[in-house]
Amino acid sequence: MDSALDFHELRALLQWQVELGVTEAICDAPVDRYEAPAAAPAAAVPIASTPIAPAQANEGGGAVEAARAAAGAAQDLEALRAALAAYEHCELKRGARNLVFSDGVPGARVMIIGEAPGREEDREGRPFVGRAGQMLDRMLAAIGLSREESVYITNVMPWRPPQNADPKPNEIDMMRPFVQRHVELAAPDIVILMGNISCQTVLEARGITKLRGQWHEAWGKPVMPMFHPAYLLRMPAAKRAAWADLLAVQARLREGAR
Repeated sequence: MDSALDFHELRALLQWQVELGVTEAICDAPVDRYEAPAAAPAAAVPIASTPIAPAQANEGGGAVEAARAAAGAAQDLEALRAALAAYEHCELKRGARNLVFSDGVPGARVMIIGEAPGREEDREGRPFVGRAGQMLDRMLAAIGLSREESVYITNVMPWRPPQNADPKPNEIDMMRPFVQRHVELAAPDIVILMGNISCQTVLEARGITKLRGQWHEAWGKPVMPMFHPAYLLRMPAAKRAAWADLLAVQARLREGAR
């Protein structure tokens, strides 16, 4: 039986890898490692083994300080949007089509903070409008919430990173003051953090599998970390944990979060 993949199957596999963030192949041709001559292993070089110092994070000078000043001066959400649009220190802005600021109902009891825009979000200028956004809408509907009536949504990064790569630590540092001010101005009862990048920004911690399912506090708000909807699309078995987290949010809302 011929098991070779046809053109359409190969194209679908390639598209799947692109959506996962693959940007390059390792080699143009396969390498038989058993035939390769033995060589002494090179010394491992630690990657980001130390925290980024402020001077390193602020390439060009004062990027984080400029973000703090711009965010702190914003007195309402429209002013915060304008401050982000005018902020010139983040290189991601240069490659994005649109500023992705928010969606949903300002002042809603629940505020969701995602990670960064994807292709569809960049195109439309709204967070969570692709497949992950459709999953999020179904998750919210399961506990009687919706972006049209009862949820406010934003992302850590307002601009799409190339190939949907994770934002760099200095980019997160730049956006943290804007995210904090966003929470202050939106004034939700509960904040939901979707994925590791939002946890790194708000809680300054990573490890979503350990953080999820437990209430935390940040910026004076109760915070629930959850698996990102994009992760649930790849790992359906994690939906059970996500459902438990949704029920915890629902219970907190019924009790009164403040």
